[in-house]
Amino acid sequence: MALTRLYMAMSLDGYIAGPDDRPGQELGRGGGRLFNWLDHRNEPGPDGQVVAEAMATRAVITGRRTFELAGRWQGDHHDGVPIHVLTHHPDDEPPGSARYYTEVAACVADARAAAGDQAILVHGAGAAQALLAAGQLDELEIHLVPVLLGDGRRLFDGHAAELRLVRRLDGHDATHLRYQVVR
Repeated sequence: MALTRLYMAMSLDGYIAGPDDRPGQELGRGGGRLFNWLDHRNEPGPDGQVVAEAMATRAVITGRRTFELAGRWQGDHHDGVPIHVLTHHPDDEPPGSARYYTEVAACVADARAAAGDQAILVHGAGAAQALLAAGQLDELEIHLVPVLLGDGRRLFDGHAAELRLVRRLDGHDATHLRYQVVR
């Protein structure tokens, strides 16, 4: 069965975007710093390994807000994999391989079917929170960046879960921590 795995860069004080994240400033003020480690994605080592693993996923689950802020990925997140978008309002036709879902269970079931035995890449705080609340989030891959943003968008404000560290990789400008959600 395909694992649902959140991939998320986060500041040491728990923010995934700086303040005032919006179209044109998708990562908020100062939030771009969370992705400096990606400058090393094509090099051998932990950063490249993490990116390669994310690109080996065979389906994507995202929240509508992330989907829109990312320009809908022009209908193709990576390699034509299906994009499963959780939304409260499926008000238009999404591009490319994207499809809207209003129910978490149906979204995850379709993503698991598409992914086969490969992992599912989860994007966005809203999607992660919905999957966690439904007992459908299996792992968190947190790219912990040694910076304090001081304000912005938090990942799991108001949510609680027991986690088990299953991997730690020290990269350039980020420590990649993989946690299993304990059920």
